[in-house]
Amino acid sequence: MLLAARVVQGAVAGPLIPLSQALLLASFPKEKSASALSLWSMTATVGPIAGPALGGWITDNYSWSWIFYINVPVGLFAAAVVWMLYRSRETPSRKLPIDKVGLLSLVVWVGALQIMLDKGKDLAWFESPTIWILSIVAVLGFLFFLIWELTEAKPIIDLRLFAQRNFLGGTVAISVAYAVFFANLVILPTWIQEYLGYRAVDAGIVTAPLGIFAVVLAPVMGKVMPKSDPRVLATLAFLGFAGVFFMRSWYVTDVDVHWLVLPTLLQGIPMALFFTPLTAIILSGLPHEKIPAAAGLSNFVRVFAGAVGTSLLSNTWNDRTILHHSQLAEQTGATNPGYLHALSGIETTLHASLFKAQTFFETQLGAQAAMLGLNDVFWLSALIFVVIIPLIWVTKPGKDGAASAAGAGGH
Repeated sequence: MLLAARVVQGAVAGPLIPLSQALLLASFPKEKSASALSLWSMTATVGPIAGPALGGWITDNYSWSWIFYINVPVGLFAAAVVWMLYRSRETPSRKLPIDKVGLLSLVVWVGALQIMLDKGKDLAWFESPTIWILSIVAVLGFLFFLIWELTEAKPIIDLRLFAQRNFLGGTVAISVAYAVFFANLVILPTWIQEYLGYRAVDAGIVTAPLGIFAVVLAPVMGKVMPKSDPRVLATLAFLGFAGVFFMRSWYVTDVDVHWLVLPTLLQGIPMALFFTPLTAIILSGLPHEKIPAAAGLSNFVRVFAGAVGTSLLSNTWNDRTILHHSQLAEQTGATNPGYLHALSGIETTLHASLFKAQTFFETQLGAQAAMLGLNDVFWLSALIFVVIIPLIWVTKPGKDGAASAAGAGGH
């Protein structure tokens, strides 16, 4: 189910996000481009507010597949609004050749890598011939894609954009940050449902406050951006994310709902400082004709990093859970008086047999191991956000501040 969600996310968000950004930057005057990107950021954060709760309610009352079907009426409504606004603003169209070889090689290596990451845990990783085959296909496909795109006159993806310092630093920074952010966005509700016993809708409500500050502060960002160095704002965002994940690294199995909600609520503050400054950095200094390609490539890398990051951190959580379970199980021998006392207490409290007491204890031990593994993931996430801060400062500010950086593709 998670794989399907990520595939849909990549297929839909991939082309639509850069298209929406390009339309905004082309429609607004240069001096208002920062406000336009802030408005876009505000609408993009509505999902974390409504999505988890709505998706949980649909899953609990209908079927998880309806999460995808509900996009049909929303998409038709959005298409109608866009048509009404832009039908009289057509620009000259050109029929350009498509780099079919580059596109095919891109699909092959990305698909092989994603399947390998998703199936690796189930197939015992490189003990499986399937994983080896997928790995070889991914590596060879990527090398062929890299060579082809750098030598092709009209590539499907203009990799030469990475020669621009701002594009390289900004894209890597936003991609790694989004990978960690999105992976935790998937893992946290999974843990809340599986180990805390929350219903899907309740887990959605607990994570919904994520977008509150992001929406409230988005208009403020439109005012602050033109007067600020986007590198400072992005650094504050990364430090904010690090602080939130450090708070979560102290969770315990009986954590109450308030401590679940508080870091999630506070996470909305760095979210408001996240997308717009880094987008401004990525697009700064690029000529007008390069903006659509740059927006498309940076968003492809970001969405792809989100999918890969989710697989990697999910596997990390699983591996750390196994490790902690093994360490805790070492203390459950018959010679350990603390373990025997705990079993006796369970038998007395639950009026259970020894076998049922051992089963109950094993369940609790598994929950503790999962909690410790998740704490490790949160701590690692906080560390990653601190470590990637220098990537922001590899870039250089635009001559006219954030406004010109964001509006590089304007009029």
